[in-house]
Amino acid sequence: MNHLIIYAHPNEQSFNHAILDEIITASKLANMNVIIRNLYQLNFNPVLTWQEFNQINLGNLPPDILQEQQFITQADLITLVYPLWWLGFPAILKGYLDRVLSHGFAYETSATGSRGLLNNKKMLQFITLGNNTQTYQEKGFLTALETTLINGLFNYCGITDIQHHFFGDIHIIDDLARKALLSKVKNVIAQYS
Repeated sequence: MNHLIIYAHPNEQSFNHAILDEIITASKLANMNVIIRNLYQLNFNPVLTWQEFNQINLGNLPPDILQEQQFITQADLITLVYPLWWLGFPAILKGYLDRVLSHGFAYETSATGSRGLLNNKKMLQFITLGNNTQTYQEKGFLTALETTLINGLFNYCGITDIQHHFFGDIHIIDDLARKALLSKVKNVIAQYS
């Protein structure tokens, strides 16, 4: 299985990075071929300019986007690891998705509507929250996030096998709780072996 991991956190000492390390270790134990796209390390340009937008619609894709699309095409499993910031993706991840999930690659449109082109892929998302998940659930935020960021966007692109995990109170939990979360990450990855 080809496993593409897209990681978006600027702090290499963060708990998100510990999640990334656990995913890599568990994936290798499951004999997966692992590709890691650490967007901050790559200094990925998240800005989709109007010129690039028009060029992409003409089929002229920049080399960096062609490379990312190739990684997605080859992947059986795509895992996103990111913190939830202002109820959305970090800007670098949002820009990555804006640029890479382009028309003609991730979806197509016709007179009868739109159709996703990334079928037969599985997706995992590990999302850290500064607040607790119960508060987000009570306010309806988790349902809204599932509808938009998790299922809405990727279902539109044809990915329907999506599993996601919210890890809340990330700044205040103790080491024992963090170890339990990392154990959960390991068990989730093991399901794909």
